[in-house]
Amino acid sequence: MSDLADGAQSEQARSTEPSAAEPPAAEPAAAEPSAAAPEAGEDTEPQTGKKKSNRPFWKELPLLIGIALVLALFIKTFLVQAFSIPSDSMQNTLQRGDRVLVDKLTPWFGSEPERGEVVVFHDPDGWLDDEPTPKPNAAQKFLSFVGLMPSAEEKDLIKRTIAVAGDTVECKKGGPVEVNGKALTEPYIFPGNSACDDMPFGPFKVPDGKIWVMGDHRQDSADSRYHTSDANKGFVPVSQVVGRAVVVAWPVNRWSVLSVPDTFDQPGISAAAGAAPGVLGLAGAVPFVLRRRRRLTAGRTAG
Repeated sequence: MSDLADGAQSEQARSTEPSAAEPPAAEPAAAEPSAAAPEAGEDTEPQTGKKKSNRPFWKELPLLIGIALVLALFIKTFLVQAFSIPSDSMQNTLQRGDRVLVDKLTPWFGSEPERGEVVVFHDPDGWLDDEPTPKPNAAQKFLSFVGLMPSAEEKDLIKRTIAVAGDTVECKKGGPVEVNGKALTEPYIFPGNSACDDMPFGPFKVPDGKIWVMGDHRQDSADSRYHTSDANKGFVPVSQVVGRAVVVAWPVNRWSVLSVPDTFDQPGISAAAGAAPGVLGLAGAVPFVLRRRRRLTAGRTAG
């Protein structure tokens, strides 16, 4: 009996001992020291746990200013430029001291001034020789160079385009301005002014690459009418046009869009449009004539 008991105890002891074929259970590895967690508010680089230093704002400021100036110069050169109105020649559409924004983008794509548009252009042939030019300080020169303020040194003018290349323009005393035989109704003329009584003109045909311009304050505007004896015969070369004035941006209470008056949309005012029916008729007749000639030729050959 005791032998059976001893045998049972021996089997139990053997079952509790680890098998030689089985590896001993691995002991839990000691926890490795971890990097200190970043305190609240500190930036860390991903996966490295290193602190990311923030540059002070005063170090970033010169870069921001440089980027802003480059963008301003780009905008002034290729997109939009501000101009200050120096005289009363465009009243009441524009007042002295108004700031207008001029579209400089579309001319890069071949756009040319159209009738009725208010345009800014460089002095074509000494129109402003008798006008004094202000002397800006260094700060004003720099700001105008990058486009942050209108230039005071550039001798630019602003007028309304009345006629373009190919048009015939004239104005007799007591009468309206006529373009290609069509009288213009001009609500933009300064109250009390006549269309051209102070300086009648024409008829003149506008040469290629030129425009005829006039101020809205007719009795206070030395425009194309007063320069017919200069090298350009009073016309403004399109190459001298800076761009179209599109918006009165300052002062705020005078904000407005400079749109083209309806009088320039009247039928028949465009010289090109007037010639178009004849051109289209000729183009339509050509196939008919050619077909008739073929038939006649074929008939003669067969006979």
